[in-house]
Amino acid sequence: MTVLITVDELRDLQERPGADLVLLDVRWSLGGPPGHGEYLRGHVPGAVYVDLDTELAAHGEPTDGRHPLPDVAALQESARRWGVRTGGTVVAYDGGGNLAAARAWWLLRWAGVADVRLLDGALPAWVAVGGELTTDDVVPERGDVTLRSGALPVLDADGAAAFPGTGVLLDARAPERFRGETEPIDPKAGHIPGAVNAPTTGNLDPDGRFLPAAELRARFAEAGVTGDAPVAAYCGSGVTAAHEVAALAVAGYDAALYPGSWSQWSNSDRPVATGGAT
Repeated sequence: MTVLITVDELRDLQERPGADLVLLDVRWSLGGPPGHGEYLRGHVPGAVYVDLDTELAAHGEPTDGRHPLPDVAALQESARRWGVRTGGTVVAYDGGGNLAAARAWWLLRWAGVADVRLLDGALPAWVAVGGELTTDDVVPERGDVTLRSGALPVLDADGAAAFPGTGVLLDARAPERFRGETEPIDPKAGHIPGAVNAPTTGNLDPDGRFLPAAELRARFAEAGVTGDAPVAAYCGSGVTAAHEVAALAVAGYDAALYPGSWSQWSNSDRPVATGGAT
């Protein structure tokens, strides 16, 4: 799948007559403040603000995890609000690194939208080349897209527990959280037994762009990913793990996502491993 789009490619697409393009601004950080204020201070012209907590996730019990997948009907309603149309192109970005925007990329791909890209380098890449910023609150013409779940693979907790026996389960969190040395958010520290640590931040260069495909393949090879066995990813709550899935796709690997991630696992009576290398 094509995952990324450069600033120059986006500009060419914007100038193409009849291009059916939707831009999504997915600025978000754990614990806030809400990204809408940042969006209103300046965004790529035409971009629609997407609220990760309310539009890219559902909410339930702690045993569901912090960011469960939204109901498909609710996601479809949001996507139509964003202006997504059948057969169109969607480009998502955030304030840096696309760690949040990858959640929109993954969800829309999972729900059957074929052409969804991440703006490589996110908003800083746009600004770096003198891209215009606007401060309006964009309300696009309503879209008509129809969504259906299942276009990308997912794991539940049982599937994540069994996965290391047949494939490579990547934990995308920081090394100290993986090892169980600290846990600032969830009730237990550590990782899913058999998982291998591959922090999401290692997918990016210093400018917040994805590493080239060959470098990503080498990085994931160090974690045991070779293409000979399936691969899956989880993180704290299923947000940055979507970035890991995107990086794996750039490297040429199809990967499953465990949406419940550590926030679900650590709120249930399941085994916890600690220690291990990064």
